Amino acid sequence: MTEPDRGPFGNEPSGSVRLHEVPGGVVLVVTGPLDLSLAPRLRREVLRAVRLRPATLVIDLSASTFLASVGMAELVRAHRTAGAGVTVRIVAAGPLLLRPLELTRLTDELEIRSTLHDALAEA
Repeated sequence: MTEPDRGPFGNEPSGSVRLHEVPGGVVLVVTGPLDLSLAPRLRREVLRAVRLRPATLVIDLSASTFLASVGMAELVRAHRTAGAGVTVRIVAAGPLLLRPLELTRLTDELEIRSTLHDALAEA
């Protein structure tokens, strides 16, 4: 597990992405704002996860505090990067995370689940 990045003033964590291998797949847990500072880390961890060849890749945003457009772009990139044979699911609940996904119609392209349990139950 890596240490979280520090915020713009170096004193507060700006977020983290942690990779966990689980039976049948990989879970990436995103904490903090999924914005310009955290998006590159998510991209790196998605690539790392895909190299493990999981049947299911879950990106868990339940601990995320903000979803910027660059974060949504990384979710789409993850979906496309995983390729055939890998199911990608996004865990997102509440208006803070779901509303931007709905407004951009990404709920039509991405598999969204409300809990990690639901995302893994189908794995």
